[in-house]
Amino acid sequence: MQNTTRFNVFYAFMAMMGVIILHDLWVGYRSITPLAYSEFQKLVREGKVKEIIITADEIRGELKVPEKPNKKYFRTTRVESGLAEELLKHDVKFSGHVESTFFTTLLSWILPTLFFFGIWFLIMRRMSSHLGAGGAFMSIGKSKAKVYVENDTKITFADIAGVDEAKAELTETVDFLKNPEHYSRLGARMPKGVLLVGPPGTGKTLLAKAVAGEAGVPFFSISGSDFVEMFVGVGAARVRDLFEQARLKAPAIIFIDELDAMGRARGSSPFAGGHDEKEQTLNQLLVEMDGFDSMSGIVLLAATNRPEVLDPALLRAGRFDRQILVDRPDKQGRLAILKVHVHKVMLEPDTDLEQVAALTPGFSGADLSNLVNEAALAATRRGGKGISLADFNTGVERIVAGLERKNRLLNSREREIVAYHEMGHAIAAAAVTGADPVHKVSIIPRGIGALGYTIQRPTEDRYLMTREELENRMVVLMGGRAAEHVVFTHFSTGAADDLTKISDIARSMVTRYAMEPQLGHVAFETDQRSFLGPTGEPLRQRLYGDETAREIDCAIRRLVLTAFDRSVSILTENRSVLEESARLLLKKETLDAGDLEGLFQALKPASTDFTPSIACCSKE
Repeated sequence: MQNTTRFNVFYAFMAMMGVIILHDLWVGYRSITPLAYSEFQKLVREGKVKEIIITADEIRGELKVPEKPNKKYFRTTRVESGLAEELLKHDVKFSGHVESTFFTTLLSWILPTLFFFGIWFLIMRRMSSHLGAGGAFMSIGKSKAKVYVENDTKITFADIAGVDEAKAELTETVDFLKNPEHYSRLGARMPKGVLLVGPPGTGKTLLAKAVAGEAGVPFFSISGSDFVEMFVGVGAARVRDLFEQARLKAPAIIFIDELDAMGRARGSSPFAGGHDEKEQTLNQLLVEMDGFDSMSGIVLLAATNRPEVLDPALLRAGRFDRQILVDRPDKQGRLAILKVHVHKVMLEPDTDLEQVAALTPGFSGADLSNLVNEAALAATRRGGKGISLADFNTGVERIVAGLERKNRLLNSREREIVAYHEMGHAIAAAAVTGADPVHKVSIIPRGIGALGYTIQRPTEDRYLMTREELENRMVVLMGGRAAEHVVFTHFSTGAADDLTKISDIARSMVTRYAMEPQLGHVAFETDQRSFLGPTGEPLRQRLYGDETAREIDCAIRRLVLTAFDRSVSILTENRSVLEESARLLLKKETLDAGDLEGLFQALKPASTDFTPSIACCSKE
């Protein structure tokens, strides 16, 4: 209100000054009489001129007695004296033309000024837009949050599937925004902040928009990275402006996506200094969260996939009171998500979505949405009338293994090695107990570096594994390298990724799961994949001595060597099956579950009383 009043007074003052200037110009113009030069000479001879001012082009002066009412001053254009005398001799009447230069002079000042101000305005507007001020330099401290209403989001809980527990938690938030009196009658208060935690692509942002769509209140959406700019203090100013806008439109929802971009723990980076712009922004957010009342109708939602790096002050009671896990869906959740996404595509009548859900363990909601799109593209490429199960299988292979690289031609020797390598994985998986059944084997190169691939299809979701199951998984991973050893008596670089996975499993068994009896029930390491050091590499801190480190290395090496020996034993006993299946794979390039079932009928299962023949870490 004060800004509006100041704006009106300023323009009224400018209008008044303009009227005064125009009045003075008009009065001056009315009091000056333009004269012909001959008239001027006549008045001089008659003695009626009081005084004059001579310039290069004209003569201005004052009369002793006004010739007309209010016409005391005059102005005339000068004429050369010789020409004037010659004209007077011949009785020729002559005069000078008096031209007004007021507007010309005025434009000569105004136009250049307007031009330079226009250039300056365009430059500042472009600079401010690049600096993130939305095209207005003076609004750089304003919040960049996008405001949605119910009609804008058009998303409700009916559009979300597979996260029933998270929806149930957020339903209470919606009820509070609709009926705050119902919760306050017994003295209860709604949590000030709700933090959505989960892996990428699980639907955290979609859940927040669904809350706004269900509640029908303004929804302020902003990313954590939008707060911080190159100017000091901008992030804190935008936090203040965001909460001021939300208070004016309460009840409302504030949603901050990727909270870890601005809420990282203070002092976690020792090389970045103790006080920077991000810390100011975080401090202002903490102050604002303490400042608004939970009964004011404002709910703060935030989402992150890295809760371990957040500042503890954000997670304490009174700020983000409630944390909701939005995890990857299980089989039933994946089936529900697929049913939501297939409404926009055409399926063939015999397509079983339950089989698709069984094919996709570990897929997030975003992965399943991408799978439906890939399957639709595959069906379009083959000219089908609808999407079949084969199209979904093609989509899974494309997402998991990568795009087929048909232009990568392998020579006959390389194709043979790849064929035996992949069949080594498949035979090992079929021989050990508890391994996931093999779905497809192929020697067609895919992705960046895969010369072939073996896809196993889990029969059910698994949430824990025993030592025996982990050892069997290592045997399957080592099957390709063991097949190269059995058939060609040498090793190739094709097992590089397998060796990395085997080493990770063995190290986790020894250091994290305490599955090595000689080392006791001690966890020597924790999962460090989410904690990043200053350089971006995993920050590992060894809390044990050199002797223990040697025992850990020995135990890891023993597990890996045992897995290799078991794989060699399985493939040696099934050498005929390996040879036959490899020849068929070289001929067809791809074998599915039906082809493998016929080949593996004569397969001998792995021995359960296997004893490794290689000793390791023997002390001298």
